[in-house]
Amino acid sequence: MADGKDARAANIFDVARLAGVSHQTVSRVLNGLPNVRPATKERVEKAIAQLNYSPSPAARALVTRRTRTIGLITPSVTDHGPMSIANHFNLAAREARYSVDAVSTLEDDPAVVRASIEGLLRQRVDAIVVIVAQTAALDVVRGLDLGVPVVAAASTQHRGPRIVSIDQYRGARAAVRHLAELGHTRIVHIAGPEDAPDALERVRGWQDELAARRLEIVTPLVGDWTAASGYRLGIELDVDPGDAIFVGNDQMSIGLLSALRGRGLRVPDDVSVVGFDDIPEAGYLFPPLTTVRQDFEALGRLAMQKVLVALEESTGETSDTPIPTHLVVRGSTRGLPEA
Repeated sequence: MADGKDARAANIFDVARLAGVSHQTVSRVLNGLPNVRPATKERVEKAIAQLNYSPSPAARALVTRRTRTIGLITPSVTDHGPMSIANHFNLAAREARYSVDAVSTLEDDPAVVRASIEGLLRQRVDAIVVIVAQTAALDVVRGLDLGVPVVAAASTQHRGPRIVSIDQYRGARAAVRHLAELGHTRIVHIAGPEDAPDALERVRGWQDELAARRLEIVTPLVGDWTAASGYRLGIELDVDPGDAIFVGNDQMSIGLLSALRGRGLRVPDDVSVVGFDDIPEAGYLFPPLTTVRQDFEALGRLAMQKVLVALEESTGETSDTPIPTHLVVRGSTRGLPEA
């Protein structure tokens, strides 16, 4: 008798013969699919254990016509948000026993996004998830009919069964509401890129909250999400003591705080500042940054749930409601004395 090193590894057909079932039934048990009798499932699981069977991805794909692989397209930016979403999506996929093929689009071009999707399809992925950083990429995703499910993580006021999002709009309104309730009547905005869905939704929320309170709306300055752009805009920003600044993300807030300090403006004694994201460093800045927290873990997991709904009928439906944000009040905001 050959020892364990020489013995042929068991395959799915060996398991089927030992359990007295078809190889399709073995596949259903392996993939956790419904409509398998408990007694049958028990026989298959005993056969798997007895034969020490471990299915390869290739063998599983041949039997199920699925690879249990999901394509993930991420933007080329290294911002905290997209990276966190991708990390948590990968963890959720692993827990559901799926692998992930990730592609980073090095150019913010619809043609590049389309080419990336086509490349993933050639790898026979079961579904595709796109983390959207530009409006053009969202337009590409909306116009696709690929034969596999496509889920987009994108900020948009238009809901859809294959779109997951965090409520940027209400998060921005909460930030402006906080500043207004502190007594600030002039609240300026440093926005993210004009082609970024997140930035557009935050601008919309800022404008609507100011309009609802009949406060002055000035043209926002536009940055590129980086601390360097926040510093540059902070140097040229028209701001006086008693004003407040709502910043499109925490990275730009870091640069802004440095610029205001260089101009002799104290935060929060002279100017209140609110950021967006709640990056890990936000609570350790000087002063600690008041900001809007986003639940990137929930978004990554919701994207995976949308994939499972599309691929596995037994998982049920998921909500299209955007994930709420949470205002975190720290030391960069304070009420005006007259308030």
